[in-house]
Order: sequence, then C-alpha cells, then structure tokens
Amino acid sequence: MLCALFEMKTLCCSSAPSTLNGHVHGSSFSNSALALPSLKTSAFSKASTKLRVGVTKASVAVEQQTQQTKVALIRIGTRGSPLALAQAYETRDKLMASHSELAEEGAIQIVIIKTTGDKILSQPLADIGGKGLFTKEIDEALLNSEVDIAVHSMKDVPTYLPDGTILPCNLEREDVRDAFISLSATSLADLPSGSVVGTASLRRKSQILHRYPSLNVQENFRGNVQTRLRKLNEGVVQATLLALAGLKRLNMTENVTSTLSIDDMLPAVAQGAIGIACRSNDDKMAEYIASLNHEETRLAVVCERAFLTTLDGSCRTPIAGYACRNEDGNCLFRGLVASPDGTRVLETSRVGPYAVEDMIEMGKDAGKELLSRAGPGFFSS
Repeated sequence: MLCALFEMKTLCCSSAPSTLNGHVHGSSFSNSALALPSLKTSAFSKASTKLRVGVTKASVAVEQQTQQTKVALIRIGTRGSPLALAQAYETRDKLMASHSELAEEGAIQIVIIKTTGDKILSQPLADIGGKGLFTKEIDEALLNSEVDIAVHSMKDVPTYLPDGTILPCNLEREDVRDAFISLSATSLADLPSGSVVGTASLRRKSQILHRYPSLNVQENFRGNVQTRLRKLNEGVVQATLLALAGLKRLNMTENVTSTLSIDDMLPAVAQGAIGIACRSNDDKMAEYIASLNHEETRLAVVCERAFLTTLDGSCRTPIAGYACRNEDGNCLFRGLVASPDGTRVLETSRVGPYAVEDMIEMGKDAGKELLSRAGPGFFSS
C-alpha cells in the first residue's frame, strides 16, 4: 500500500451539511466487526438534457474556511470528495443536535485527508490493492490522534479494523439500490448492443454482463459522482450506474434515469451505510458516536460483513450482499458471487431472527455455501 502523505484542511463547523469517514491502518489488524426509502425516480424525458454535475453545499464549504477561535472538542476525519463531506457534515449535525456542548461554534472541526484511492485514479481499484484504499490514511490519522473520529462509507471499510480502533456506530442506512443514468436510454435493457456502460465496480460489471452480454462495460470508470456525470455528458460512455444513496445525499437525484431493483442488481455489502470509528481507548468519543447509532442498520451491516469475511472477498471478486428486515420482522439475507465476465453467477439467501448472533451466523453460513459451490480457483481466477 502506498505510503500516506496527509493533506488536511480544517473547516469551521458553521459551514454546511454533515458526514462521516474513518478506518484501516498499520500492518496488524484485529477482526471486527434498513428499510428502503421510497424514491420517485426521474422520468426519462429529453435525451439531450445534460446532467447536473455542479458542486454541492459540502464542497462549497471547503472553500469557505475561517480561522478557528477555540480548540475543537471533536475533529472529524474524512475524505475530501463532495459525497464524503456530505456524510461528514451529516455526522456533525447529528452530534450537534444530540449534545449541547457540541453545538457551540468551533466545537467540531472537519479535517480532510487524501487517501490512496483518491490519489491514484488511472488504474482499476483491483490493480492497486483494493482493501483499505479509501480508509488507510484516515485510520492512521485517527491512531496518531490527528483526528478524534473517522467517518467512512461502510462499503469502503475492510472487514478487519486496525488495532486500536473500533467502529461502534452506523447511521441510519440510505436507499441501497443502484441508479441507472443515461442521456439516450431509459434502462439497461433499452441500450443498443455494443453500448458502453461505465463503472468502477466488478460487482456491477458482472451483473450487467450476466443479463446483457451484448453490452460493453468499461471497468475503470473512476472518479467522484461529479466526474463520472461529466464523462457521461461528454459521451465517454452511454450509461453509468451509481449508488442511489450517494445521489440522495448530494441532492442530485434529478440525474437518475431509472432505479434498478434489488432483483436486477444486488447491492454491495454495506452499500448506503455510513460508519463512524474512534480509538478503542477513547471512551468519550465512543460515547458520543454510540449515541448516533442506528441498531437496525448496524445489525444488517454486521450480517453482510460476516458474509464478506467468510468469502475473504477482494476488489478482484464480484461479491454482493444485502440484509434487511422482512414483513415478518425477521432478517432476510441475500448473497451473490460471480465471475468478472458475468458468465457464472451464484446466489443464495437466508431467513432468520433479526438478532446479532443469528445474523452473523446467517452471513457466515451463506458465505460457506457459496465457497463450496464455487469450487477451487473461482476466487483466484
């Protein structure tokens, strides 16, 4: 993993929305460990209409820095993308609303940290290491006491946390589904043969090619939401898929052409969930962030990550997993592994009590089943 150079900025807490991010570090690791909001998807109308790729309030706030007048009680570590900042501001606002001493001006600072995943955009994630690419430097800052808590997109967090950190909090999960975005088609099925679909996700690539083998999937379609929409506007690709959760947090859902169902595109493990980490010996920070925890989300994420851990998944293996509460109040878990070219897709599901031990066991058992069915060599090919 590339050596970390920290590029940090400090923002006054009076600026914009809120966010989270934090995670991996060092060489020794310790094992760690929903309802879908409805969305009126954008009706596909004028194919020539350009997508909105403007900056968000969170990104504007980066430029509106003021001198801190007091020592912050909490320093939040985060990546600097508009989405990461939106998640950090969401975290900040929830902390301010829950604790009166944090509502004072200057009590919370946001510290931007550039990660390996942000620095290297020319290569597919699988080629530059996969795990920890968007969390390693933030975790190092946390362990070095340069920040007090770290806010992460949970799908970026490796299944093993660095020694000396804990992740006791998940904010309430956003919509886990994927959004289809195109200027020329209403859905994947509507794209002509040979159309280029851009994605940085092998999970999306394999599921697209499994159903639509005539499409051409560009794998290294990387960059933040705004960058990907700009490339789509410029005609680099004919369509792309983005997490609906990110578009909602950025107030950019008007760009959505249609929303893919869970049956058509099983989401990434922990997609739509935000995690907040702190040092394991910092009881005060642990108390602050535990007050924000949404337990139903946390249990779903634990179940999905147990599945991922059992598969020992990496960025080179298309893996999807999703746990939610069904109409009976039980946990419904669905898991999937696939070959990168989509020719082979294996799926399984489990139903059981919505309780932590049961859900961990469900995730592990589903992972063991797919490992057995996949056979030797499937995950190393």
